Amino acid sequence: MNLASLDLNLVVALRALLEERNVTRAGKRIGLSQPAMSAALARLRRHFDDDLLSRVGGHYELTALGQVLLDRTSTACDLLERLFTSQADFDPATESREFTIVASDYAVAVFGAELARSLHREAPGIRLRFTQTPTGIVEAAGTLLSTTDGLLMPHGIISDFPATELYQDQWVYLVADDNPEVGDHLTRDDLARLPWVTYQRTYDAPAVRQLGMLGIEPRVEVSVDSFQVLPFMVAGTRRITLIQELLAERLRGLAPVRIMRAPYAAVPLQEALWWHPVHTHDAAHIWLRETAARVAASVNGQVIHGADEGDPAVRSPEG
Repeated sequence: MNLASLDLNLVVALRALLEERNVTRAGKRIGLSQPAMSAALARLRRHFDDDLLSRVGGHYELTALGQVLLDRTSTACDLLERLFTSQADFDPATESREFTIVASDYAVAVFGAELARSLHREAPGIRLRFTQTPTGIVEAAGTLLSTTDGLLMPHGIISDFPATELYQDQWVYLVADDNPEVGDHLTRDDLARLPWVTYQRTYDAPAVRQLGMLGIEPRVEVSVDSFQVLPFMVAGTRRITLIQELLAERLRGLAPVRIMRAPYAAVPLQEALWWHPVHTHDAAHIWLRETAARVAASVNGQVIHGADEGDPAVRSPEG
């Protein structure tokens, strides 16, 4: 395919046609008359050798190829927009721009909130938009990163993309305050015997893989897609769950649970901001990465109210 022979305006027209499924509405959306939009549709049909839109009764439906192109066209438009809005210089104090970062609710609570506070003080025209990490991130990392500004995710899930190192965290366990089956120290038998609450997505895999290597197969009773609800699913039950220590400390006191150390040397969590090489030399993105690294230094420096080295439970001064 020779890109020089293509009219990239047709990409915009194609997206409007596939999303609106109506020539007139698609034309209004991108500022073209109905005859001009009909002409664009005719050119697209010749190029793809497919109707793309098929009339069914009084409306249009996408053909099989049109359905395939729907998501691809949206991704292509997002990538082109980011490509052509790249800047050689960037002044955060005067610029107006939105950055989109994909992250779990854990990463937003622990790091995203700190980043947002920093931008509020230093860059009043900059907006942040956080979106939930999709379940298929491992298979679609390239596509996702090409159409967003970054992905907050620990090491051990994706690779082959540049990353800005952020902060470290540890995995700890939660059990109910009134769980009579757990003493002052968690045991591996406790982990194998008690029912579990788990985060249902797969990108906390390193911690889960470690359990498998220790011969522990969690008996999952409840799964959720939010780390922040884990304490509430444990409270008042026999259940146990694995959670990040920094988040557990932020949630302390919201549910009657104990934070306990793992009965093994838990694999550490190294959070990073992953990004697509298309952003490498963009001045605005360079500023975002540098700001993220600076904010992460303050997260790394936060003191967790932990127990003495030999105490398996993490307790606050009040506890």
